[in-house]
Amino acid sequence: MARVKPLAELIESCIGPAFAAQGFASTDILAAWPEIVGERLARYCRPSKLEWPKRRRKDTGTPEAGTLVVRVEGVFALELQHLAPVVIQRINAHYGWACVSRIVLQQDRVGRGARAPSPARIDPAAAVEVQRAVAGIADDGLRAALDRLGIAAVATRPDR
Repeated sequence: MARVKPLAELIESCIGPAFAAQGFASTDILAAWPEIVGERLARYCRPSKLEWPKRRRKDTGTPEAGTLVVRVEGVFALELQHLAPVVIQRINAHYGWACVSRIVLQQDRVGRGARAPSPARIDPAAAVEVQRAVAGIADDGLRAALDRLGIAAVATRPDR
């Protein structure tokens, strides 16, 4: 009878080659990323590539540390930049050797898989009420802007 394999083993064999092309030996860093940098920061940054230095002819046997490229949301780039030495230390402690010597930040959106919020519903009577309130304004641009503002305010009110 065949032994039941954990899903992690199956995924590793399927997507391992794609990660190897990006310099990762395994998918472990992605799975351990929230543990390494903390849940809060992990929501806004992800490792995207590990760049290894070119090997020299006289190899001493100990591998040189690489550069980790991390995609980060723009707002958290400064925080991650300040925490880079701590993150490097945690990554190296996680793997048990100095595999990362520096972090390069790449500002980008980090997909969180969240759905876009559904559009707010507007009561037609409230929309007519807003139109009446702004009808007396002579400036077309101002009237349109206040109409949009009024509709947004009416749509977000919890009692409607």
